[in-house]
Amino acid sequence: MRLLIIGAGFAGMYAALSSARLRDIQGVSPDDLEIALIAPEPTLVVRPRLYEPKPETLTAPLLDVLRAIDVDYIQGSAETIDTKARMVQIATPRGTRTTLSYDRLVIATGSRLFRPNIPGLAEHGFSVDSLDDAIALDKHLHGLADRPAVNGRDTVVVAGGGFTGIEAATELPARLRNIFGKDSRTRVIIVERNSAIAPDMGENPRPLIEDALRKLGVEMRLGAGVVSLDKSGVTLSTGEHIETETVVWAAGIRAAPLTAQIPAEHDNFGRLLVDRDLRVPVVAGVFATGDAARAACDDEGNYALMSCQHATRMGAFAGNNAAAELLGVPTRPYHQKAYVTCLDLGEAGAVFTRGWERKVELVGDVAKKTKQEINTVWIYPPKAERAAALASADPERVTSL
Repeated sequence: MRLLIIGAGFAGMYAALSSARLRDIQGVSPDDLEIALIAPEPTLVVRPRLYEPKPETLTAPLLDVLRAIDVDYIQGSAETIDTKARMVQIATPRGTRTTLSYDRLVIATGSRLFRPNIPGLAEHGFSVDSLDDAIALDKHLHGLADRPAVNGRDTVVVAGGGFTGIEAATELPARLRNIFGKDSRTRVIIVERNSAIAPDMGENPRPLIEDALRKLGVEMRLGAGVVSLDKSGVTLSTGEHIETETVVWAAGIRAAPLTAQIPAEHDNFGRLLVDRDLRVPVVAGVFATGDAARAACDDEGNYALMSCQHATRMGAFAGNNAAAELLGVPTRPYHQKAYVTCLDLGEAGAVFTRGWERKVELVGDVAKKTKQEINTVWIYPPKAERAAALASADPERVTSL
């Protein structure tokens, strides 16, 4: 029997850990249940931190962890999925293609930044969506110091006032001072289509976020969208033109394109609709998890968000349940009633909320310490020690917060 997992992000990593854990509990040999993970690199990109400086350091190796739990790593990119034949075609780094069969498949392919067809965006926009994107932005920012201080060189526009946009924008004043000098006069401007900043976070934390932006000198353009970019800067839907050499696009994400190959229902974000076991109901043998799945967290109408907080726990349930079906043992319905947010606000600290109503519990430096612990400890892979790694993946206990 073979269980294939596509993706080495938070959901894929925990799917591998959890399926191997159940196999171990059931006393089944890796020869009898092969678990394999497919990804271009055996590396976890710590995507929630890519708004920080030195993004090239924000990865964690997975190969030793996978070896410790007897999960095979297959280097390559899954290109096509044939759900009727239960086959996955993989493009290898050598330019060849190979095909693997599966008995159960876990799709943990994550998400991608949504880049609309805005004139100039592809040529002139930056992002912190992927490791390569974040490295390119960091290199660009450092290169600005060698350019003349004209034509908006010292101005950065962040398009999108949601979670990612706010974290990127509030980190930028310090990043720019480190590049241009502590006495430099830089501008950071957030452009948000909605009438309020952080539209998805609700009203409870918003005054704290607005106050942090004011303290940092981050400007806001609310009720405005980006309509075009060129070498001179960015033009907004209000008609305003802002001179800048740096536009960071942070306006929404969608499920990775591979999910579109599964002949099942998808939501507006491209996510596969799954049942409480994270199974794709109409496609035999396929589970979806993390940002690839639209999953109910509880019985109150709350659904998992596209975040590592939900991806880790969803991955653990998906991996466990895919293995459980093959081993003939009961599955465990996914649930995640606890929900918190911890929004980094750069030098202004952070804000920590609990519950879907976003009740504020921690602010400022205290919240910042929690955010730093989350970012540097809690979301990283377990140590490559078999017993500890397997123990970390109990679906009922896995949480990134």
